[in-house]
Amino acid sequence: MTFPVIYLASASPRRHEILLQMGVEHEILHVPSPEGEDEPQLLNETPQDYVLRTAKEKAIRARHWLTSQNEAGLLNSADAQRPLLSADTTVILDQDILGKPADLDDARAMLARLSSRSHAVHTAVVLAHKDFLIEDVSITEVRFKTLTDEEIDDYCATGEPFGKAGSYGIQGKAAVFIEHISGSYTGVMGLPVFETWRLLQTALDTTTSTTYLASHQPS
Repeated sequence: MTFPVIYLASASPRRHEILLQMGVEHEILHVPSPEGEDEPQLLNETPQDYVLRTAKEKAIRARHWLTSQNEAGLLNSADAQRPLLSADTTVILDQDILGKPADLDDARAMLARLSSRSHAVHTAVVLAHKDFLIEDVSITEVRFKTLTDEEIDDYCATGEPFGKAGSYGIQGKAAVFIEHISGSYTGVMGLPVFETWRLLQTALDTTTSTTYLASHQPS
């Protein structure tokens, strides 16, 4: 499959690495946005709806920013219309969304909750192509071993929990905490390979797309 160079609307180094692994040519798009902050969950919104909404909002915000750059004469039309990929990852335990830790105490508390238990990791992937958004969601079950207070403190001291949903990165030092995984390893990392590749294939025929981009405005 041949596909044009795409934009990656994410500052995540893991997503960049996964696209490189897939052989997908891309350019990282630095869009002024509150990506480092967790979007609040809406009333009665399910975790899957939440992660999909936040990924869509990232794609819509990025597309409108590209359009504004084109209108200002800072970007040519061809580059402004390139396909762009966005994603969002959320950890769910007891129907609670565990986002990025606010501080050290928050990271410790999250890891203590995850200890000896299974949780779900939802990663939504959205591709903005032409006038459409094409979407998919990966859901993976992850089980942690029993963590001691010392293990939690030592892990937090590495700084790795910060900036990561659920306060851990499966590809890093937290790998030793994982007792079992059922689903997509790369989905837990932040970009599920199978679902992402399927979106790229689907984008070659936008008649199967589900959301019309022009009807959305960035929040």
